[in-house]
Amino acid sequence: MQRRKSTTKIDTDKKLRIVADKSTNPLPALWNKEYLKVMMSNFMLFFAFYLLTPLLPLYLDEQFHAEKDIIGIVLSGYVVATLLIRPFSGFIVDSFDRKRVLTLCFFFFFICFAGYIGAGTLLMFAIVRTIHGLPFGATTVANSTVAIDVVPSERRNEGIGYYGLSNNLAMAIAPTAGIYIYQATNNFGVLFWISLGIAFIGLLTASSVKLPKRNLVTDKPKLSMDHFFLTRGWMLAANISLFGLCWGIMSNYVAIFGKERLGITEGTGIFFAILSVGLFVSRLIGAKSLREGKLTRNCAQGVIISTLGYTLFACAFGEWSYFLSALLIGLGNGRMYPAFLSMFINVARHDQRGTANSSILISWDLGMGIGIILAGFIAQYISYGAAFWSAAIIQASGALIFLLFTGKFFMKRRLNV
Repeated sequence: MQRRKSTTKIDTDKKLRIVADKSTNPLPALWNKEYLKVMMSNFMLFFAFYLLTPLLPLYLDEQFHAEKDIIGIVLSGYVVATLLIRPFSGFIVDSFDRKRVLTLCFFFFFICFAGYIGAGTLLMFAIVRTIHGLPFGATTVANSTVAIDVVPSERRNEGIGYYGLSNNLAMAIAPTAGIYIYQATNNFGVLFWISLGIAFIGLLTASSVKLPKRNLVTDKPKLSMDHFFLTRGWMLAANISLFGLCWGIMSNYVAIFGKERLGITEGTGIFFAILSVGLFVSRLIGAKSLREGKLTRNCAQGVIISTLGYTLFACAFGEWSYFLSALLIGLGNGRMYPAFLSMFINVARHDQRGTANSSILISWDLGMGIGIILAGFIAQYISYGAAFWSAAIIQASGALIFLLFTGKFFMKRRLNV
């Protein structure tokens, strides 16, 4: 009887110590120095790349007088290269020193911007753009995997959400900056040099990151599909590729569509600025629920809001719908993408983080590439309006697939590690 009382007392003391530890030892800090460096380098990476994105169709049209379908093919070249390199990127990042892999990939990403300056023909430009996709694809995988390594495991979902904000904001702010710079200078060469300089700053930042020590993976089978693609997340991949397709249509052709359909010549910068506000606000609002692990709810809300945005954009009622659609697409994608990334990470083993990152990026870029080509052909033979209605329909289909199937698929396959 005395022993039972003693045991009960010990258990009670243990529970009290656990409660005390939780109250005196809060969650580890998320915003550590290395995490901030990784976010900054990621922002610079995407800012340098997307500073040019909305203006390249105009550049190819004005500089080389390229047809709309040819523009789509040229612009999709980097996506093809990115898709080719990313499956191997995940394996390399998981198997070798991540700091060295990141620095080397970032260097080649930086140096490719010089190729745009020297490309004097459409063929040369197409070659440079395609080659640029190789280091872009590898660097994005390496950088996002490094971000997971420097985030405390207790705050991983939240950290992934904020990390994604760095590239989403860059993808929204950079086109705005690029458009204003071009309007002020009327010189594409200035944009190419600015991108080169920003990429160099990103390289310096990435090379200064200090990573925790980890054991390299040496006991995997020599040939395994999981080296190159996270097969456990196949439905997640198929679903997000549909959303990437819609983003590819919108981000690459919004300037031309606004000019031809609505007569908006100086509003594209404002469009992307509003889009960035939506992304930022959505990330802040969704951070708490991501920390609590409410991934499917976050994603469901995001895909529904994005569907409303793409539909409103396709309707093209006027300037008010043009700008409101930017806010809705930003709010929706800012809610959806980090939840998807966390779901990929949660269905992968610890030694598959690089593969999980490469898999979601492969899926997104595959959708983007198809969207760029598809929109180019639809615009050439029908209209840009038809291209954006296609995006709205595909977005709605993807949202329906997630609500009916993908959310349940994730809940069955998550590893909770």
